[in-house]
Amino acid sequence: MALLFSLFLLITTCIIFTTQAQTTVSNISLVSSLSPTGDSHWLSESGQFAFGFYPYGNGFAIGIWFQNIQPRTVVWTANRDETPFSSHATLLFNTEGRLVVQENQGREISIIGNASFASSASMLDTGNFVLFNSSSEIIWQSFDYPTDTILPGQRLSPGHRLVSDVSEANHTSGKFQIVMQPDGNLVQYPVGAVKHNTAYWSAGTFTAGDNVTMNLDNNGHLYLLNATGFIIKNFTETVSVSCDPIHRASIDADGIFRVYSHSSNQSGNWSIRWSSTENKCDPYGLCGVNSYCTLMDRNPICKCLPGFDFIDPDWTDSGCRRNYSEDACIRKDQNFEVQDMNSLSWEEDPYATFESISKDDCREECRRDCNCEVAIYKNLKQVCHKLKLPLRFGRRGTGGRVTTFVKIVTGFQTINEGRVKKSKLRMDFFITGIASLTVAFLVLALSGVIIYRHRIQQYKRISDQRDARFVEDVTLKSFTYEELKSATNNFRDSIGRGAYGTVFRGIISNGRRIVAIKRLERVVDDGERDFRNEMKAIGKTHHRNLVQLLGYCYDGTNRLLVYEYMKNGSLADFLFKSNLKINWEGRLAIILNIARGIFYLHEECHIQIIHCDIKPENILMDDKGHAKIADFGLAKLLLPNQSKTFTEIRGTRGYVAPEWHRNMPITAKADVYSFGVILFEIICCRRRTETNVPDNEAMLVDWVYDCFKANEVSKLVPEDEVDKKKLGRVVKVGLWCTQDEPSSRPSMKKVILMLEGTVNIADPPCPTSIVSSQSLE
Repeated sequence: MALLFSLFLLITTCIIFTTQAQTTVSNISLVSSLSPTGDSHWLSESGQFAFGFYPYGNGFAIGIWFQNIQPRTVVWTANRDETPFSSHATLLFNTEGRLVVQENQGREISIIGNASFASSASMLDTGNFVLFNSSSEIIWQSFDYPTDTILPGQRLSPGHRLVSDVSEANHTSGKFQIVMQPDGNLVQYPVGAVKHNTAYWSAGTFTAGDNVTMNLDNNGHLYLLNATGFIIKNFTETVSVSCDPIHRASIDADGIFRVYSHSSNQSGNWSIRWSSTENKCDPYGLCGVNSYCTLMDRNPICKCLPGFDFIDPDWTDSGCRRNYSEDACIRKDQNFEVQDMNSLSWEEDPYATFESISKDDCREECRRDCNCEVAIYKNLKQVCHKLKLPLRFGRRGTGGRVTTFVKIVTGFQTINEGRVKKSKLRMDFFITGIASLTVAFLVLALSGVIIYRHRIQQYKRISDQRDARFVEDVTLKSFTYEELKSATNNFRDSIGRGAYGTVFRGIISNGRRIVAIKRLERVVDDGERDFRNEMKAIGKTHHRNLVQLLGYCYDGTNRLLVYEYMKNGSLADFLFKSNLKINWEGRLAIILNIARGIFYLHEECHIQIIHCDIKPENILMDDKGHAKIADFGLAKLLLPNQSKTFTEIRGTRGYVAPEWHRNMPITAKADVYSFGVILFEIICCRRRTETNVPDNEAMLVDWVYDCFKANEVSKLVPEDEVDKKKLGRVVKVGLWCTQDEPSSRPSMKKVILMLEGTVNIADPPCPTSIVSSQSLE
């Protein structure tokens, strides 16, 4: 106890000394400015830290770095997820007391939020950049808004986090984060997946209480401090106070949190003093989808499952995809086997679970189910989970407690094998036939060249006319494949994967605009006319609740679409993964947003578009909290054999309407059914199926109807106080939308009227009953 008290006095003394030292720093006055050229920056008093422009990507970023340590070590970046600034930009501390960047186009960007009315600024020797008011009080400081690093004297407060960079050279937000939770626990998660089963490291202090902070002192001592001033957790050993070395604590691009030290203000590498884990495969999501991490000489290596190849062989953490056709199981013209993979773990999001089942039965359950791509068998509990792709967070190290069953195709050539054999066959045919065709070739060569040139000229004239008509019809920007390859850094920054392909984050317009670029897969090989028609349809749609399409690529066999970038992610993230819960009124607004977007596609668009895959993952959220529908119209771009019969199911299990299974024509009412399921998920803040709830609540649609029938709809919402009349109306709308018979479901126009309270709503029957007497058209 005496040692802890002495340490606390020492820390307090250091803080007081630091505060006194800060007051001696010369201030940066109003109207001061910096430019990216000429090594222009503002130094701290000792020259240890610099604030200003530094070279980044194809331009410049604004940040804080160690001035005397080479190579440059950046510890804070302003607006890290925005595009780099050009060499013509100017950083200005303007007369309003705001720090802004002015570009030659006249655009002005604030780099520290809305802080204003500052009288001066300082780059302090602690590495903290601060703004002062006229009373010399700090009104903003970079220490309150860390990116991936904290410095001595800086603390990470409850509810705050550090987010890794994408790489050492790319300072945009990466895959990993470390969060100082309000319960006092320090935890590491993948970005966008903050839940207990995705934590890959924690301090284990979840009972420490409120107001616990993470701190780093000048001696490299990293510790957790509670509200009473006591250290509740040490991560590094305490050493005597010394001017050297220099320290920092950073969450690195590989997902590991480390404390670094540097022996002097000169060139040289940083030394690792402490790290959250020594196993470099521990961070969830280090490898991409459908791949797993394994160690080779203590270094992480990403590997694909059997039957899968890397999406980008040059960037192995981009994930993997099948090397055979996705619908091979449905066609029933191929043989399948299930291969066992031991000691692998994955994020578990099963669509079906079986208990008290043998390993062989689990393997067989997956083999005969075309929806099952992978099965996870827990050997000790005898539990079998059936999963669809994509798989996430794969890594070795379950000690044989888990077996992964992977379904692969046998008895036919995979895509890559087929290409190789086809190439060999062509070569053999060429070698065999060349001798007999030599004489004939020489005779016909001249005439062949003449005919070929003539046809090429004709083709070019037709192609030019065709492309001209295409440009006239589609008011979108046309990109080449190389342009989009460059915009996405060779398709390395994957931000999601859906039914139609992979989505990448890209930068266009000379680095001025961030976009989402979807690389379509499984599109028709010979459907140029279909693609053009679909582009015309999508290009002419414009609605505030649809994600805007900005451009396209039709280049050889490559089909890509360029959309506006929605940095707040999907509705699924908001509802099921985020700690920030949407209130009741906000959820109602989202429901209306989605309804209006679907109504536009069904009735206001110049041609009717049936989405076919309405689900929370395809609803994206803009920065104002408005919901926008994505992937509309893309169903028509799929391979023909996925829609040639009425029984071929499109969409996502649990959201597809019953008529998909009944050999019935698919109409706009299929989207209405999917909307009804999403409506229930939004008001209840839970998935359509749950396993950790009572059996009568597991199926959401059934539970909603039971609560409605028992006049207990208030059980459905997590809030204590919700307008029961409004809730009852919304529930009735959802029950009508999820009726078994398409004719019993309302049109989206009537859905909106019912949600707005414009029309009365009759009590709906059970969604699974056959109702044909009443139509709500």
